[in-house]
Amino acid sequence: MRTGAFVYPWDVDGDPAAPELLTGLGLAQVTLAAAYHSTRALTPRHPAHRVVTAEHAAVLYPPDPDRWADRPLRPYPAGRWAPGDSFGRAAEALAATGLEVHSWVVLAHNSRLGAEHPETSVVNAYGDRYPWAPCIGRPEVRALLVDLAAEAAVRPGATATELESCGWYGLAHLHAHDKTGGVALGEREQYLMSLCFCASCREGYADGGADPDELAAAVRRALEPVWTGAGPAGGLGASEGPALAWRAATARTLQEDAVAAVRAAAPPGFRVLLHADPDPYRCGADAGTDPAHVLGLADGVVARPPRVGDFAAHARPATVLAANLSVVAGMGGAPDRLTDDAERARDAGATELRLYHAGLASDEDLTAVRTALRKLGWAVSGR
Repeated sequence: MRTGAFVYPWDVDGDPAAPELLTGLGLAQVTLAAAYHSTRALTPRHPAHRVVTAEHAAVLYPPDPDRWADRPLRPYPAGRWAPGDSFGRAAEALAATGLEVHSWVVLAHNSRLGAEHPETSVVNAYGDRYPWAPCIGRPEVRALLVDLAAEAAVRPGATATELESCGWYGLAHLHAHDKTGGVALGEREQYLMSLCFCASCREGYADGGADPDELAAAVRRALEPVWTGAGPAGGLGASEGPALAWRAATARTLQEDAVAAVRAAAPPGFRVLLHADPDPYRCGADAGTDPAHVLGLADGVVARPPRVGDFAAHARPATVLAANLSVVAGMGGAPDRLTDDAERARDAGATELRLYHAGLASDEDLTAVRTALRKLGWAVSGR
């Protein structure tokens, strides 16, 4: 079973020891960020820095000026945290050790876009904007994301891509100093707080037969027991079906367009994977999909281990089903359980592993990863 790990360019660029360290773990592949959201990241082994602050969502390579000329919505180049073609330099160094490189492309997650173009953001039923969550129902947002997918995915040195947030984003996001945990929100409550009521989505609901004002009021009524502590969220009545149908269809067509754009730009044999969840209405990094549909489009998915089995029933012989396992103990991961977790993922139908995140992990975490992969004996045979 092939095993890969996520890394940022700044984990590798400027650190001559990083590629050999990653190869020595027993990895066959790395998923290297090419377009990423704002973050503050620890780099515990880099010779030049320990903390990288990516101040805004950015591409980690020079964007094509001809592609984006005269377009108000365009990707932002990275600043000092990833100057020039940081992706390209890191990819070249990694490939030189025999590691296969996948580009890691984050799409519908961009706080700077929402700050500079607030009309592009998701608007909840209370009228609050989520600047970190571009609304994929807006034509100008979709055009940006589809072209970004094509450009960021097919970078020199990459043999495949993994598209994250290729669908709806919503409430869930660690935005600045996040203070939203005072009231516990389950999956349904998160979904209701993520329903968008911008002009494009209101039009979409209306086209499906739902009154957008009534739908927004129904969302607020459904959430009222949550705010008062009286119980979980209730139902939305007859308008829920059209709302769900609009959102599922919008995500579905974005996924179709993004995958088609990448394939049109990519050389033969270039694989396209989506970070995905089998619940078509789920928001976030693992965007909601219909398993049969997305596996008819893409070459595979990257999914949380409990969800891999839902995709396995629709997999073709060459389909990639990569189970995403966290190995950073300080962020809730369990590198000491990697052997057992990997075997369970394989039994559920996983064909590959992705380890989050080799650049953020401590030396102790990486020692546990190295030990587990040697015990499993998968990495070399999967290379």
